[in-house]
Amino acid sequence: MAITAQEVNKLRQMTGAGMMDCKKALTEAEGDFDKAVDILRKKGQKVSASRADRETKEGVVVTKVSGEKGLILSLTCETDFVAKNEEFGAFANSIADLAEQNNVSTKEEILALPYESITVGEKIIEMTGKIGEKIDISHFEIVNGEAVVPYIHSNGKLGVLVALKNVNGTDVEEAGKDVAMQIAAMNPVAVDKDDVDSTVVEREIEVGKEQARQEGKPEEMLEKIALGKLNKFYKENTLLSQAFVKDNSKTISQYLDSVSKGLTVVDFKRISIG
Repeated sequence: MAITAQEVNKLRQMTGAGMMDCKKALTEAEGDFDKAVDILRKKGQKVSASRADRETKEGVVVTKVSGEKGLILSLTCETDFVAKNEEFGAFANSIADLAEQNNVSTKEEILALPYESITVGEKIIEMTGKIGEKIDISHFEIVNGEAVVPYIHSNGKLGVLVALKNVNGTDVEEAGKDVAMQIAAMNPVAVDKDDVDSTVVEREIEVGKEQARQEGKPEEMLEKIALGKLNKFYKENTLLSQAFVKDNSKTISQYLDSVSKGLTVVDFKRISIG
């Protein structure tokens, strides 16, 4: 049967697929729009499968904050060209909106959420077919606190969420942003030394001992020297102990306390693409 240009354009508006793909799908479906949409989706699934082993090193990071809860996720793709596309960014934000509205806690729950007439997971497959690149929700994190402050770096590929407590009615937006920018720049491993993973602590102690041994220090002194190096590690790599980038005379802990007595960070998440 003959497929008109108007029909092709209608399907293109419905799906966002290319003109030729729409024409082929409508021809195969004998003009049935629902069948044509299914054909295009199946094509997307084939494209998705064929690109499953591709790396997604580009994309965008988006955040959503509602009251005492914040979420951050990265939607990744293969090329910077696609990542900078307005539609791609809007898609990432729409996924984050759905995740917030439905109070989900895992990536798997996001993928199962309804999106238009399909699921988020199916929509990602459909977008893969349309764009021709692998698309993935690479990271998804949640934080909770009395106040949650987001930060997205200017390139859109690095984002931070900071959860604060002991706000005491103070406007902490600016302080939270300062701390989020610190996290973006310095990439601390934990909030404070008590939050550092035990395997990291053990590794740092062993490295410290070996460094001291290589320097010719006596064996009986190695443990003490290594613990001294560990304390330096804490100071440089845990958020509250780090020197505040904007004022090196203060630690982050001291800076927050100067904003509001007892104000501190309870959690943070940092997502970087590439």
